Amino acid sequence: MPEENAIADAGSKKRSDVVASQSSTLQKVGVFAGRYRWVICGLLFLGVTKNYMDRGVLGVLKTPLQLTFGWNDVLYGHLVTIFQLAYAVGMLCMGRLIDRLGTRIGYAVAMVFWSIASMAHAAANSFLTFAIARAALGFGEAGVFPASIKSVAEWFPKKERALATGIFNAGTSAGAIITPLLVPWIAERLGWRWAFVLVGALGFVWLAIWVAMYRKPEEHPRCTEEERKYIQSDASPPAERVPWARLVRYRQTWTFAAGKFLIDPIWWFYLFWIPDYMQRQHGLRLNKIGLPIFVIYLISDIGSVAGGWISSSLLRRGLSVNASRKWAMLVCAICVVPIAATYRVSGLWPTTLLIGLAAAAHQGFSANLFTLTSDLFPSRAVGSVVGIGGMAGAVGGMLIAEVVGHVLQWTNSYTIPFFIAASAYLVALLAIHLLSPRLAPAEIGRA
Repeated sequence: MPEENAIADAGSKKRSDVVASQSSTLQKVGVFAGRYRWVICGLLFLGVTKNYMDRGVLGVLKTPLQLTFGWNDVLYGHLVTIFQLAYAVGMLCMGRLIDRLGTRIGYAVAMVFWSIASMAHAAANSFLTFAIARAALGFGEAGVFPASIKSVAEWFPKKERALATGIFNAGTSAGAIITPLLVPWIAERLGWRWAFVLVGALGFVWLAIWVAMYRKPEEHPRCTEEERKYIQSDASPPAERVPWARLVRYRQTWTFAAGKFLIDPIWWFYLFWIPDYMQRQHGLRLNKIGLPIFVIYLISDIGSVAGGWISSSLLRRGLSVNASRKWAMLVCAICVVPIAATYRVSGLWPTTLLIGLAAAAHQGFSANLFTLTSDLFPSRAVGSVVGIGGMAGAVGGMLIAEVVGHVLQWTNSYTIPFFIAASAYLVALLAIHLLSPRLAPAEIGRA
């Protein structure tokens, strides 16, 4: 009997060891890890959606506001430029603020500021007062991406960051989908001023959820020990706060900034000018523009997630971070090229699908570009690096706003802007590769 018990105990121990070994292996790939990080990703998605709803209201109401206030395309371009100038300044300030205050409080401060600024548009009654409201909105909205990328760096291991970024970045398209559906409905029933008030007020609903639910993984009661270990499985060693003067000395900072400078203007172009293009080229009225814009940004949402999935999938298959990110960006860059032919396409729905493909490719490219910041820098520097890159993107956005406004005033044609959009991503990828051929992390500790 003792021998049989000993044999049974040995067999049981062996099976237990096998199960423990299998469980450990599965935890390494996240199978048994908790899932609360994806709840956090969902919150980030909703925050970005709200952000893009606020900035998109003006684009949807461009035609009626031009008729009300007598603006031409150049004046409208100036409004876009003012927003982007404030956004550029805000990127530096908000990125630094979020690194100092932390993600939870920093994001909350940014949300309150830009939601109030969005609602303030309702009180505007001249170009000057609109310009002040747009500047305040741009400054506050600059906090969304530094906070979101920093949150991803805190809640996700490297192998999932591109996918998580792609998911929350899809909120840009979701916001652009909802706005042309919701804003005309409000404007026709309550007037255009209420569109700014009601969209802006949604920020306080999100704020209550964010403050209640967001903590760092090590402080969150709903983050299990297994999930925490999984998140921190490839964590970088802690780094001291890095001043801007040091960050701008790294090629890695300029890698991200160059990419943003070249591709962000194209997204601004889609957001602020495509509704006008659809109305001008295809004769759509304000209450009819929602469906094609919905389709464009629905397609772009798919691109955002797909772009992140491609590089995350390549990483899981054993490719390096360098190869995974750049192959994904190359695929996206090639998919944008056909938009150069948009001005030759006469039908509404072929045009819609062509722009939708380009918007999807932008989102996939952007998801991977954002992820480079957490690949190249420790989490405590991510907010500041995103701020620097965001400033570069906003400067590029200012340039495209002035170019498009003046080109339309002179030629009444979108041919040149579409050609610029088609080539921007291949140029951006070339710049990224020249600045960071191997995507080697910045050696912050030895700077």
